Amino acid sequence: VEGNESSGHLLSTWAQAWGMRAHTVVAGGGGDNAASAVGIGAVSPGQGFVSLGTSGVIFVVTDSFRPAPDKAVHAFAHALPQRWHQMSVMLSAASALSWAVQLTGRADEACMLAEAEQLSPAQRSCAPIFLPYLSGERTPHNNPHATGLLAGLTSNHSPADIAYAVIEGVSFGLMDGLAAMQQDRTTTVLTLVGGGARSDLWAQLLASALDCSLHRDNAAHSSAAIGAARLAWLADGGSEAEVCRASGSSQIFEPDAIQGAMLSPRYERFKTLYAASAIS
Repeated sequence: VEGNESSGHLLSTWAQAWGMRAHTVVAGGGGDNAASAVGIGAVSPGQGFVSLGTSGVIFVVTDSFRPAPDKAVHAFAHALPQRWHQMSVMLSAASALSWAVQLTGRADEACMLAEAEQLSPAQRSCAPIFLPYLSGERTPHNNPHATGLLAGLTSNHSPADIAYAVIEGVSFGLMDGLAAMQQDRTTTVLTLVGGGARSDLWAQLLASALDCSLHRDNAAHSSAAIGAARLAWLADGGSEAEVCRASGSSQIFEPDAIQGAMLSPRYERFKTLYAASAIS
């Protein structure tokens, strides 16, 4: 069944045990990313989100099935009828920052990001280049043997430089993913969700890297659960126009041209380093 349709009813034994009414509708539901999209109101073609969780995801709703297996771009049916979605996935995103925290002995991710925020633009432009492939990579390389790399380290670099390099490298990985999805269209606005979305530094960096307006969602940390509840509501008779509304933005991050110009040559070096170090 479709994600917003009834797939049956809760068994009376469980309804009684859980204190729910008899014949409670059970919706078809959806996967975590599709449910998150429904939770933030990404239900029409062109809408989508960037997730900075343990892994990194760019999700865009499409009006047709558009697989791109040569670039490891995922394509699935959406949780709503007559809609599909494309999805690029990188295996290490916020988890790469957690790795750096453990590596440097910092208290937590927020502490390490606060140090990185103190770096000047000139210092950031001289930070190491980080390849975020700590667990192999999916989009666009589809290479389980890809490995991480910190290139250009010197004795002048500090944990703050490493923190910046990590969030920049993850942002470059997401740039690769978005480029693999773009093909004949351009995405100019995405919603930002996930634990990494709490960082203004990272959000602004990502907006400039992707050259895309990022709207930080008010329900960033609970969008999948909200989406599941919305699908249940639809299965129980709710209308899509009423149920699948956007949850609203707490802040909008626009691309910064000066920051983008600084990132451009570093991104080119990032791509060159992968090509030079890739293990097939």
